[in-house]
Amino acid sequence: MSEAAAGVGAAEAGGTAAEVGAASEAREWTLSGALNQALRDALTQDTRLLVFGEDVGRSGGVFRVTDGLQTEFGADRVFDTPISEAGIAGAAVGLAFAGWRSVIEFQFDAFSYPALEQVIDHVAKMRERVRGRVDMPITIRIPSFGGIRGKEHHGESPETYYVHTAGLKVVVPSSALDGYTLLRHAIADPDPVIVLEPKARYWSKETGVLGDGPGIGVGRVLRAGNDAAIVTYGAMVATCLEAAESLEGDGIQVRVVDLRSLSPLDDALLTKCAVETGRVVVVHEAPRTLGMAAEVAARIMESAFDHLEAPVGRVTGYDVPYPPASLEADYRPSVERIRAAVLKAVHY
Repeated sequence: MSEAAAGVGAAEAGGTAAEVGAASEAREWTLSGALNQALRDALTQDTRLLVFGEDVGRSGGVFRVTDGLQTEFGADRVFDTPISEAGIAGAAVGLAFAGWRSVIEFQFDAFSYPALEQVIDHVAKMRERVRGRVDMPITIRIPSFGGIRGKEHHGESPETYYVHTAGLKVVVPSSALDGYTLLRHAIADPDPVIVLEPKARYWSKETGVLGDGPGIGVGRVLRAGNDAAIVTYGAMVATCLEAAESLEGDGIQVRVVDLRSLSPLDDALLTKCAVETGRVVVVHEAPRTLGMAAEVAARIMESAFDHLEAPVGRVTGYDVPYPPASLEADYRPSVERIRAAVLKAVHY
């Protein structure tokens, strides 16, 4: 591992990506552009980092996240692969044994499913299988979730599959600046990390300095409030902030929590918010049954049961296959559904 990569790995324990000189001047960034910059900075700092996947090289990726990287770093380090997600994941495992770090892309969320056997049986388990003698510094980028009215297999919420798989870390950025930070930490980590990138937020904009933010396993409060807390992640963060703002007109001050990291979860933050507000609503796009909301609710019940004033609410997708574009808006959690869940908790 290069000194620069080791430095970001150290930041994982409590520092920030800015500590390794990745910060830039304040400017406006899209999530896609910030992720591109994260890859560029990581490739510059560690010559043993490779970026590969379907169409990530010459075309710069479907969402332009790898745009220009092959021209800058060459086809030996940023390259296209055959259409074989299992092959892409398997190649990353072999490269790890040879001392390389890999950032691989599965072009769309549902396209990742053919690689699940490789990811679950090898990527996630290999470091334990060899008793830690070989790291698995593999970052798997997956454009995820809905909101772009995509065709079948182009809008899914696959997070539960990965969170349930021991040996994987799972992160979900909700904004440009945090996207940069989480991707840098993911690349530096000696364990495999799944980065679920919300497609609906790729062109959202945020102004600031790249590199300053917490590592994996740390959530953040984006809006203060003590009447109730909404816990969410990814593209739903923006929807929940909108719902919280509308509830202010009802005299209800709602705290909005962005999990950022689904595995590991920030248990301390979840407990703190449950204790201080007494009412929690969890929001995500994935189906309700065995979704992240069920896990968050269970952990809050275990750590803060005596402080709850109402059952933990859930606003989620439905237990049906992800619908076609014409029904997408009816499937995804809306401001109205989130408002109703918070009002129910407040008036319980």
